[in-house]
Amino acid sequence: MADWHSFNVTGDGFDLAAFSYGSAGKDTADKPVVLLIHGWPDTHHLWDNVAPQLAEKYRVYAYDTRGFGESDRPTAVADYRLDTLAQDMLAVARAVNPDGKTHIVAHDWGSVQAWETVTTPGAEDLIASFTSVSGPNLDFLGKWAHDKVSNPTPRNIRQALSQVASSAYTGFFQVPGASDLFFRTFGSDKVWTEFLHFVEGTPRENATFAPTLREDMISGLKLYRANIRGKLSKPNPRTTAIPVLEIVNDRDVALRPAIYDGTSDYAGKLWRKRSTTGHWLPYTNPDYLAASASEFIDLVERGASAAPNTIDRAHVVGKAPELIGKLAVVTGAGSGIGRETAFALADLGAELVLADIDVDSAEETATQCKAKGVLTTVYRLDVSDSAAVTVFADTVREAHGVADIVINNAGIALAGSALAASDEQVDRLLAINLRGVISGSRAFGKQMVERGTGGHIVNLASAAAFTPSRDLGLYAASKAGVLMFSESLRAELAEHRIGVSAICPGIVHTNITSKTEFAGADDEDALRKKVDGFYEKRNFTPDRVASQIVASIRSNKAVVPVTPEAEVGYRIYRFFPWASRIGARQQVAK
Repeated sequence: MADWHSFNVTGDGFDLAAFSYGSAGKDTADKPVVLLIHGWPDTHHLWDNVAPQLAEKYRVYAYDTRGFGESDRPTAVADYRLDTLAQDMLAVARAVNPDGKTHIVAHDWGSVQAWETVTTPGAEDLIASFTSVSGPNLDFLGKWAHDKVSNPTPRNIRQALSQVASSAYTGFFQVPGASDLFFRTFGSDKVWTEFLHFVEGTPRENATFAPTLREDMISGLKLYRANIRGKLSKPNPRTTAIPVLEIVNDRDVALRPAIYDGTSDYAGKLWRKRSTTGHWLPYTNPDYLAASASEFIDLVERGASAAPNTIDRAHVVGKAPELIGKLAVVTGAGSGIGRETAFALADLGAELVLADIDVDSAEETATQCKAKGVLTTVYRLDVSDSAAVTVFADTVREAHGVADIVINNAGIALAGSALAASDEQVDRLLAINLRGVISGSRAFGKQMVERGTGGHIVNLASAAAFTPSRDLGLYAASKAGVLMFSESLRAELAEHRIGVSAICPGIVHTNITSKTEFAGADDEDALRKKVDGFYEKRNFTPDRVASQIVASIRSNKAVVPVTPEAEVGYRIYRFFPWASRIGARQQVAK
């Protein structure tokens, strides 16, 4: 059992059950104070797996909000209005830290309450920072909804309807007789545990509840009845100067990520982290939540957090770009598709780690990425060296944190006769194109699995992977290996919410074509010049491939043929393989 010690605090006319964790308050006066606030239908036990980790560095407190656990349960709906709940929170903050400012970490309705608190005049005298998890400011949400309705573009309508669908349950919660009866009938520990496990894979052993769970479910419904209709129909958004970390969960069953788009309009000091996690983060991923909150609190307290400093890339300036807070690794980033992919990810706000065997070219890419305002670091890497790839992945984790996105792009080309190629050519081709992708996927994939908050791996294959050709047999074999490895790895990592995409470009003009070796060719330079000229005339540029890579990350698409000929070749090979075999006999490189 968690080491909680109870005491009482009088809030806005009601007694609140507050709790210190471990040795909080005993010879720990020099440590920052953290106050944990639960939502519906939880109590302070929501934090049983988070508090022990935070208690290693901070004085940790929690309390049961009114209507829950051991605190008073007002019967009037009006007693659950957010303005009164904000006064409760400030009363507890004064009680646990009368001479200083308190760091708030809150979830669900606890976060909703904390938003009301930090936008209350004078709160900055008591609150040092606020880490928000799965709980929006209802005034911000109301303004967001009004803006979507007043400007009914297809995108706005789609986002609004998506949130309406996710929030449909709140309509049921507004009906006292029906919803009260439902939770009186089904509100048991066992049912709720199985629900959390089914919805987002919460480990059953992590779901710990107060013995008052059924009563908490029912009395807590007053939160919905007292606040939602009024706040959403007549929003009154106010600003806050308190530093805020917004943890956004892409798999939140109740709240769509788009609803947080306007937060930066009202929170002047905003950081944001986003991952493929679910609504009940304190139960399902307590390690990730504790680490994120700790890093943010350290930043606020000391102006810097302990390395790796992943919080720096989460700082929002202006409107939050899509990949704010994400770390992306790109191999072969010095030119071509790798360079353009780095630019595309930089435009979306990701911190970049760029790797290439040619450091000077990677530095040129980095200079342009930095000009877009993102953190960018360059490393030299030969992906054919599996041990070096492992060391590189470990170095990235130690210096920057675990990567969220990995682009295994580095590759070379080899054309001509498979029989004429030297053993050295074959070994080098497979070491870079296939083994390099496998090594990168394994090294970074292990880290993603261990972290437990998802991620995405993109592997560069080729249309040659499904378009046999007598001129590209060895190259096609290397890329077919990438394609099938990616498909298999995708299946293996699906349960960890790690996506894997194989990108299969067709005829794309990059510097690879100008460096292609032609096994068995009499005049290799002339043949290389001819093929490069053809690719140049084709005029399908690497930036168009990069846009497809970004799209594959967004949609988690398994196989992405790029260019019309790749699309056609993919379907011919799938449905008319005999036609592909006939076409493969044609000699292109002469």
